[in-house]
Amino acid sequence: MQEIVPGIFHWTTFHEGIGQEVHSAYVAGDPPVLIDPREPAEGMDWFLRHGPPLYAFLTNRHHFRHSDRFRRKFGTAVWCHRQGLHEFPDDPEVQPFAHDDELPGGILALPVAAICPEETALHIPAAGGILAFGDALIREDDDLGFVPDAYLGENPDDVKRQLLRAFRRLLETPFEHMLFAHGRPWIGGGREGLRQFVQTA
Repeated sequence: MQEIVPGIFHWTTFHEGIGQEVHSAYVAGDPPVLIDPREPAEGMDWFLRHGPPLYAFLTNRHHFRHSDRFRRKFGTAVWCHRQGLHEFPDDPEVQPFAHDDELPGGILALPVAAICPEETALHIPAAGGILAFGDALIREDDDLGFVPDAYLGENPDDVKRQLLRAFRRLLETPFEHMLFAHGRPWIGGGREGLRQFVQTA
């Protein structure tokens, strides 16, 4: 667990289902929340010392990950965009949100939607602003990019154009840092980094 800016913790785990490392975050705010959670190597007791998470927010329906473990341990309420709820037909406890909703903790659910209807960027109002991305934007080494074309449907170029339009809208929101479900955090200069990606992609 790494505190990347005050009150924001990031960690990496190996996701056996996709055969690669993925990333999760914990916001030690009021209330404490998780983003795209998997259980960290430190185990669940880490959260007893830092504040049990009351909510887990998913950037898309595929990032449920270990949410059920947190729900059993802490009673964490799991929230997914309403257009992704069909992924959980046997789990009525997953709660819906809509794009542009303000979630607990003042976190904004901003629309991306291009890859799948529920794809969401979460804006965290801490440390100058943080944008958390799911599958819409990844970071490999130091470079921003898209997921491989195989995951972008029948017309990857069209999906990329839609994503770039969504990113231009996100640039209207003030933020300094970026978190990724797939890639290391970008600390400082995040808005400019996204702007340069949009201009050159």
